[in-house]
Amino acid sequence: MNLSPSALTTLWWTLTLVVMFLGLVGTVLPLLPGTTIILLAAVGHHFVLGPDKSIGWFTISGLAVLTIISYVLDFVSGTLGAKKFGATRWGAIGGILGAIVGLFFGLPGLFLGPLVGVLLGELLGGKGLLPAGKSTWGTFLGTTAGIVAKLIIAALMIGWFLLAALWK
Repeated sequence: MNLSPSALTTLWWTLTLVVMFLGLVGTVLPLLPGTTIILLAAVGHHFVLGPDKSIGWFTISGLAVLTIISYVLDFVSGTLGAKKFGATRWGAIGGILGAIVGLFFGLPGLFLGPLVGVLLGELLGGKGLLPAGKSTWGTFLGTTAGIVAKLIIAALMIGWFLLAALWK
């Protein structure tokens, strides 16, 4: 099948936007590396359509920086929330172990594993139920804030890509 250049451009734009939407969903679903998917879609768009019809290296670099920031936020948000609400080393270890165990239980396990892990870690570390619950609540709030921040970053990445690619 031989596609005209305009049909090929339309097809590639559609594919890029679908992949970017998948990346946007991936910022909320723990199994998909959302901002990385968005970055790869932008890079692919650049190489397939060329810099004259796509984005330049400045935009690619900016999207890469935003991707790194999203991962840093993802990594520290739950920990910062837990620390803010009084978590101990026991809670941190429990959260990590809970996250690992949660991997084996799909989406609910990925979300609940760290929370249950922090709670159990704090209880095993000698905290009472209320202080352990407070640390767990902090983990929940921090993780939720991290997800919201990643979603905002992903939307900014898509917006930046569209502005840079269409403003030619």
